[in-house]
Amino acid sequence: MMNIPFLSLKDVTALHGDEINAAVKRVVNSGWYLQGKENERFEADYAKFIGSKYAIGCANGLDALIWIFRAYKELGVMQDGDEVIVPANTYIATILAITENNLKPILVEPKLNTLEIDDDKIEERITSRTKAICIVHLYGRNAYTDRIGALCKKYNLKLVEDNAQAHGCKHTDGRITGSIGDAAGHSFYPGKNLGALGDGGAVTTNDDELAITVRTLANYGSSKKYVFKYTGRNSRLDEIQAAVLDVKLKYLVEDNAHRKAVANYYYDHIKHPLISLPDRLLDSQNVYHLFPILCEKRDTLHYYLEKNGVGTIIHYPIAPHKQECYKEWNGMTLPITEYIADHELSLPIGPTITLDEVDYVVDLINRFE
Repeated sequence: MMNIPFLSLKDVTALHGDEINAAVKRVVNSGWYLQGKENERFEADYAKFIGSKYAIGCANGLDALIWIFRAYKELGVMQDGDEVIVPANTYIATILAITENNLKPILVEPKLNTLEIDDDKIEERITSRTKAICIVHLYGRNAYTDRIGALCKKYNLKLVEDNAQAHGCKHTDGRITGSIGDAAGHSFYPGKNLGALGDGGAVTTNDDELAITVRTLANYGSSKKYVFKYTGRNSRLDEIQAAVLDVKLKYLVEDNAHRKAVANYYYDHIKHPLISLPDRLLDSQNVYHLFPILCEKRDTLHYYLEKNGVGTIIHYPIAPHKQECYKEWNGMTLPITEYIADHELSLPIGPTITLDEVDYVVDLINRFE
């Protein structure tokens, strides 16, 4: 029996371990640990990679989204009670960033064949209080459509991207997610395609005012030492994480290519009547942060794979509108989102898993009863 973890962070780090160790040692020996040259270098390199004018490092992906909406409020674009359209099927951080700013999330169901927000259902939810559409490139898959772009233009809405799971993903026109909207939040949580050795995040944008405001808010509300324009917070990317991320950024395209090869193997070889896969997209539209499947006997399959040495994770077992922290939504019925929560299972995928290991996973799945 093989032992295949869902994702071995130790193995992922070891892929570029010598360079990472050298980068960490360089920072330690420099004596400068915050807001220094490592941040400047990574922000410049990441902005270039994404195709945006600015990248502003911050403490984590949730903060990145929080600062975007907070900055829009400080700039007078949004105010308390304004509405933000957001997919109902997402990690809760997307929604937390909206409610944290006293804005109102408007939950829109996904399409079952893509697991991404259904652009056919967005316009009917737009009101006079709607100020933005927040799309989530969930599982590493591009969620942007030309129809969403047209709706933003028609109703003068900001387009915010949650790019926490899709570093390096491209739209069909060649733009990389994180550069498509007005602003984007990125997470560098260790398990992400571009992961740090701890928490980290960034905001990307081409908007000069927004970039300045985000950077100021994340630095206690200060752009000049001991002078505070806003009541901000301390949310900064440290020098060690910036240095590590800059090393791993060089290999992101290569690492994503391996993820795509694994995903293609799954698509080509999983054949089971109880299992369905999201529609297959062109490689440029998916970097496979996760490989989600839907199974009619999801929990049984989950335990079966675990028993046979294969790590799997459910993304996510409780939909945001059913969480205790949003009790006021618990009575809502969102059948597609709830179906995904009850049937989704993520298979092992990453830059270190081998095709022999993937073949073992596939064989187990196809023999599942």
